[in-house]
Amino acid sequence: MRHIISILMQNEAGALTRVTSLFSTRGYNIESLSVAPTDDPQVSRLTMITKGSDAVIDQINKQLFKLVDVVNIADMTRGEHIERELLLMKVRLHDGANISDIISAAGARVLDDSTANFTLELTGTGIQIDNFMNTLGTRSEILTVVRSGAMAIARGTTVLSSGI
Repeated sequence: MRHIISILMQNEAGALTRVTSLFSTRGYNIESLSVAPTDDPQVSRLTMITKGSDAVIDQINKQLFKLVDVVNIADMTRGEHIERELLLMKVRLHDGANISDIISAAGARVLDDSTANFTLELTGTGIQIDNFMNTLGTRSEILTVVRSGAMAIARGTTVLSSGI
């Protein structure tokens, strides 16, 4: 099963390496990873996607909590959450192709429309981004794709806090 795990950790050199090493030494794959400081400059939020049974994810979480840099952990997929990913994409149109209807329907933005290429931006779920890319690929040549990886936040009043 796919899991989105959010980790609050000390914003220190080597903290990310210690977390990712935990995964690699145990043979777990990280499908996507996003990390940035929070409103507290001493704490970063790492959001990762991995796959595994509930038992495997529970074991990963127990191992993560043993790391000195880890402040708090939440498996976002166990509750109601909002998930988004950012796509930046450069395409070259096929002769005579028009992509304005695809861009408009997806809610994407044109960041650069030079004569040879279009650079586009889309924020959405992973499935929405995959569908956009597939649809756009029928009318254009995809030159470059940059994806942020999923980020997630709990719905409602639930907050993952550092308590620092």
